[in-house]
Amino acid sequence: MIFEGQQRLPALSNFSMIKLFLKTDIKYCILVDFQLAEIGDIIQELKNHNRKVLVHIDMIKGLTADEYGAIHLIQNYRIDGIISIKPKVIEVCKKRKVIGMQRIFLKDSISLKRSIEVIKKSQPDCLEILPAVSTDIIKYIKDALQCEVFSGGLISSEEQVQDCIKAGAIGITVSNPDLWKQQ
Repeated sequence: MIFEGQQRLPALSNFSMIKLFLKTDIKYCILVDFQLAEIGDIIQELKNHNRKVLVHIDMIKGLTADEYGAIHLIQNYRIDGIISIKPKVIEVCKKRKVIGMQRIFLKDSISLKRSIEVIKKSQPDCLEILPAVSTDIIKYIKDALQCEVFSGGLISSEEQVQDCIKAGAIGITVSNPDLWKQQ
C-alpha cells in the first residue's frame, strides 16, 4: 500500500514546519518551496529521524524540474519519491523505483481530458488532484485511470479532509499543521 496507508501527507515549506513535523510520528512528508542549496541538509535531517521524503520537483528553487533534475534528486539525495506535473519525471521515478506522484490541476473539462490522456501514458503510482474542492471528479478519475488519488490545495478544515476521503481520495496533501494528524 502506497505511503503505508498514511492518509495525510504534510507539505513542508519552511524550517518551522520541519521542526513541527519532527515532533510527530508521521512518516512521509513532502518538501516544497525550498532552495536546491538547502534540501540536501534537510533531507539528511529527515532521514536521520527515519522519515520518508518526497520532493515536489516543480517547487524547488534552483532545480530544473525535468528528468535530469529528477535523476539528481534520486541519485544524490536518496529521496523516496517525487511529485511533478511532468510525465517525463514520473517515468524516471518508475525506472529508478521511487514513488512518482503526478500532480494535475483541474480547471475545466479540457484540462480533465488532457490530464487523463497524459496519465494513461505515464502511469504514476498515484495522483494529486488540485484543487481539493473538486471532490465530485475523484471517482470519475479513479475509474478512468485505476490509480490512487490524493487531493490537495485549498484544504482548510477537517470537514474538507473528510469530504475528500468520502469522495474516494486515499489521502490529502496539506500544509496546515493542524490537519496533519487524523482526527
